[in-house]
Amino acid sequence: MQIKFFTAGGTIDKVYFDAKSDYEVGTPRVAEILKEARVTTDYDVEPILSKDSLDMTEEDRQLIRRRVAADPCPRAVITHGTDTMIETARRLLDLPGKTIVLTGSMQPALFRMTDAAFNIGSALAAVQCLPPGVYIVSNGRIFDPLKSRKNREKNCIEEVGNPDGAGGAADASL
Repeated sequence: MQIKFFTAGGTIDKVYFDAKSDYEVGTPRVAEILKEARVTTDYDVEPILSKDSLDMTEEDRQLIRRRVAADPCPRAVITHGTDTMIETARRLLDLPGKTIVLTGSMQPALFRMTDAAFNIGSALAAVQCLPPGVYIVSNGRIFDPLKSRKNREKNCIEEVGNPDGAGGAADASL
């Protein structure tokens, strides 16, 4: 089964620079994480952006959409910053025939204590099992982008009522 990973930056790829005392988005970490996990599923990694999701624009979201839509692979995982990942997921909802999972992390992948590897592994499993649609995978849960938000106080993705009153692509209890 072929799976395409697209990288868009976010905390998952952040690195710390002592001289600047600041974090910046570095090179994508997903290929290294998959290699260390000894993943045997056929996959490819394509970097799209290297941005903090708070800095993403509508043009960036359209670029992600175009790249995912143009790729022939029916299963995609997008690594993305958690602050606006749900907004990006909502821009992908009407792409037909694809199972798309967005994931990220609350701590950089390079940190000793991080949720990055777990979230990538969960997204990899989810994209193979879920029907076509768009999903958010974070901290052991699968969320519908129409029924979720980032809770900045708790530093997690959480389920909420549907703000649009329309059906979504996933059941958050999966």
